Amino acid sequence: MKTLLLFPPQWTPISPHFALPSLTGQLKAHGFDAKGIDLNIDFYNKILKADFIKNSVIKAVENNKNVLAEIAPFIQAGAQKGQSFEDYPLDVQNKVLKYSKVKEFVEKKQGLLVKIPDLTEDAVKVLKGKDFYTPEILIKAINIIDSALEMASMPYFPSKINLDSYSNPLFKLTFEHLKYFVFDKNTNMFTEYYKSILNEILAEDAKYIGISINSTGQIIPGLTLANMLKTAYSKGECHINIGGNFFGRVKDAVVKNPEFFDLFCDSLLVEEGERPVVELAKYVNGEIKIEEVSNLIYKKGDEVFVNETKKPMKLDEMSIVSLDGYDFTKYFAPEIILPFQSSRGCYWGKCSFCDQDFGQNFNVKNVEKLTDEFIELKEKYGIKYFEFIDESVSPAYLAELSDKIKEKNIDVGYFFDARLEKTFTAETLKKGYDSGLKMVLWGLESGSDSVMELINKGIDINSRLEILKNSNDAGLWNFAFIFFGFPTETVEDAKKTIKMLCENNDVIHSYGRSVFTMGKHTKLKDEPEKYGITAVYPALDEFSPTYTFDCIGMKKEELNSILKECTKACAEAYKNPLWMYLRYREYLFLYLAKYGKDWTLGYKINTENL
Repeated sequence: MKTLLLFPPQWTPISPHFALPSLTGQLKAHGFDAKGIDLNIDFYNKILKADFIKNSVIKAVENNKNVLAEIAPFIQAGAQKGQSFEDYPLDVQNKVLKYSKVKEFVEKKQGLLVKIPDLTEDAVKVLKGKDFYTPEILIKAINIIDSALEMASMPYFPSKINLDSYSNPLFKLTFEHLKYFVFDKNTNMFTEYYKSILNEILAEDAKYIGISINSTGQIIPGLTLANMLKTAYSKGECHINIGGNFFGRVKDAVVKNPEFFDLFCDSLLVEEGERPVVELAKYVNGEIKIEEVSNLIYKKGDEVFVNETKKPMKLDEMSIVSLDGYDFTKYFAPEIILPFQSSRGCYWGKCSFCDQDFGQNFNVKNVEKLTDEFIELKEKYGIKYFEFIDESVSPAYLAELSDKIKEKNIDVGYFFDARLEKTFTAETLKKGYDSGLKMVLWGLESGSDSVMELINKGIDINSRLEILKNSNDAGLWNFAFIFFGFPTETVEDAKKTIKMLCENNDVIHSYGRSVFTMGKHTKLKDEPEKYGITAVYPALDEFSPTYTFDCIGMKKEELNSILKECTKACAEAYKNPLWMYLRYREYLFLYLAKYGKDWTLGYKINTENL
């Protein structure tokens, strides 16, 4: 029986996503004819062509004449009634924004409209070739692609695709909006692409097709694909399944909307998929009953059924990932950095703000198996760079892994996330560097002692800078995750974080900043009073994975002011560093692998040359 796993847009097109290779590997190991197809990378390569972009601009300008005629009566009637923009129907709101955005782009960026299309294909080649390692050429290429993608989006404004996102400002995570934006040809830029490849997918003659949806940016393109496939097949001809990280977080909303299955799929797999994807294949092949497929949600008759969630496979039980059939030359990097796992879940698992390990059971892959997989992946696919997507790699695991890499004499480069624990000693970090570790993404979080205590990080906050110093001395690049807006955080607390970054830029080489959001599965929602949360509101958007809330701490205006202050202060402290312009951690890693920490750290960008 043929099984086909599809990865739809939108995901950053730098390397294959982990999900499909992992699931394909399990299916193959159990004797199924399985194939994974990365539609995301195919999509980006097809739209970043000169002709596609030129035609998109022409189409947008021509359509805008019709859009104005369509919205004019509504605007005139609304003006007479004193209506605001929010009072218009969703369809009219979309068209108003489409008209204004296309008009503004044409008026303000006429020069780009003329030159960008013919520069785009060469810019893509830069990201894939040797010129990638010339900073100014790379940065210019990224900027060209930014403009090209905006132009490719023009016929579908206000929907817009970038290298790292796909969004529409009017899209809400409600079932009604899911349906509207999937079927709205005026804003859905994926329908035409899927039509162009639909026959190729059908020609695979698969009896089971899985579609992986892992983020909000994949929801509309993923569900559009699912609907087109479900419509293309006669009932029972092919089982359409949706999996991935996103819908597992909001499975209650799926259960409450049975129409989801009528429109998009025959079933939904939630949480870790390596065991149930094989069970589902067995069901489709007639080997077991559907009730025996773990972690499965499906509709039978008018009722939605939720099967038992079983204990997932351990990493040591899993087969190696399969990348058979992948064309690595399509990815937007000169070398593949493969997402990889040494553990699932989090060995600490107590941070109050975090729900990243939701649906995962903590377990660790034996370093013998892991390093054997390094060797096999290098021999079979030529891959030697790895991005560990673990929640956190422990000091003990790094020490053991480093010894095993040295013992087997494996030439690899890698990076991972970690907690600032004192057992990351100078010796351990140096062993890591010698084994191929180039960069560590540390959970620094905040410069405020009171905030750190509330988030329950479980580390000695007084030792953090010493660990960063040891890491720096070992030759490693320190990337720090920070965030603002945690409940009870004051302006003074936030300024301590900014100060920490600016005064320690010798050991905090780069940082990633975010604003706190309360995930539906975070631990602090269970004890809101403890964290200064005064009210938690049920999500009006039933498919949203987060809650809105009121709390003690900074007001919205204060938070916005802090974000601007952080940007300004860090720009002055770091003085146009290369890493700020590379944008993506994978690109930064490749520079570190080629040039090392000191060269990368010392390279400053002259913005006049861009």
